Amino acid sequence: MEQNASRTLVRNVMLEFADLTGLVSPQGAPRRYLWTDAFAVCNFLELYRQTKDEHYKRLALRLVDQVHHVLGRHRDDDPRTGWLSGLDDQEGALHPTRGGLRIGKEMNERRPDEFYDEQAEWDRDGQYYHYLTKWMHALDRVSRVTGDPLYLRWAIELARTAHARFTYATPPGHAIRMYWKMSIDLSYPLVPSMGHHDPLDGFITYLRLQAAAARTSGNSPGLDLSAEIAEMAALCEGKSWGTDDPLGIGELLSAAYRLAHLILIEGCEQTDLLDDILGSSLASLQSRASRDFLRFPARYRLAFRELGLSIGLHALEKVLGLIQQAPRDLRRKDRLLSRAERLMQYVPLRESIETNWLAPTNRQAAEWLAHRDINMVMLATSLAPEGYLSP
Repeated sequence: MEQNASRTLVRNVMLEFADLTGLVSPQGAPRRYLWTDAFAVCNFLELYRQTKDEHYKRLALRLVDQVHHVLGRHRDDDPRTGWLSGLDDQEGALHPTRGGLRIGKEMNERRPDEFYDEQAEWDRDGQYYHYLTKWMHALDRVSRVTGDPLYLRWAIELARTAHARFTYATPPGHAIRMYWKMSIDLSYPLVPSMGHHDPLDGFITYLRLQAAAARTSGNSPGLDLSAEIAEMAALCEGKSWGTDDPLGIGELLSAAYRLAHLILIEGCEQTDLLDDILGSSLASLQSRASRDFLRFPARYRLAFRELGLSIGLHALEKVLGLIQQAPRDLRRKDRLLSRAERLMQYVPLRESIETNWLAPTNRQAAEWLAHRDINMVMLATSLAPEGYLSP
């Protein structure tokens, strides 16, 4: 798609999203959802970068504030009130992420004594670790764009809270583990299993926040995540990252770019992990592409999952560029370069995915409309990925 036409479409999609979800001129309670809103913040920041129009930066900051005041507080249908952290109104506003952030699901969370229904759990509120890391990233991006360290401090406070509540100790001699989903107040697990990519997501996010803190505040003890980073590094050891999920593959590729940037720009020594991520991405794409998943009609497909893959394929080109520019003595450079080059054969999938979901008829399919908010925002991110992917 021609650049100006793409920018216009992204602008229109994001302004429609702002209107539909109550970010602007809300009539009734705004509709906030943490994953979608994290990507939306990055998209508004990208529109601001492209146009220099302050309106888009104001929308990004307004969205951050609204997420904190909606998802950082208890639900309207909950007898509990106030900030999830338990802080009073004034102190809670100063530390809005200290109690974590709700997912934003329509149904209230499952009580500890309530029967577990796996299908219903997808529709229930609570806190997801991998949504919290997305919000840490969004806050970091806001801090970098605005130059205001407050947003970075909120991201690190969220990292500390999430890490403390989602990780738990196993018997002596065993590594720590993680819960996949926690209650709204982070007092008990709703789904005790560990998310496949959660340790990797946390490790790379913490590294990025630590690097940002070192640049802006030196070695301030209040912003140090060294202990959390060490525990996440241990959790990542020996893990296989392969996945059959297009969104998961896309997230792996995005993680590869962020880690490559940390290695080559920040001096992080994690080439073995980058090698593992690229190898897992290659095996996953080989398996997924062999099934020609794009041939199915739109009514049988989840757009946001495919668009997650498309975003990751944008990141892949950046990974290759960084490895090509790396010093010759970079450990495993030849192997990393070979894997990145082999992955490039799948880049044409990106255009196929975007073209499919740009077709107006496909955006009238029942599955698109059922997940309209997240689909709109992920499409905009795929068309203008720099806001989300930028280090």
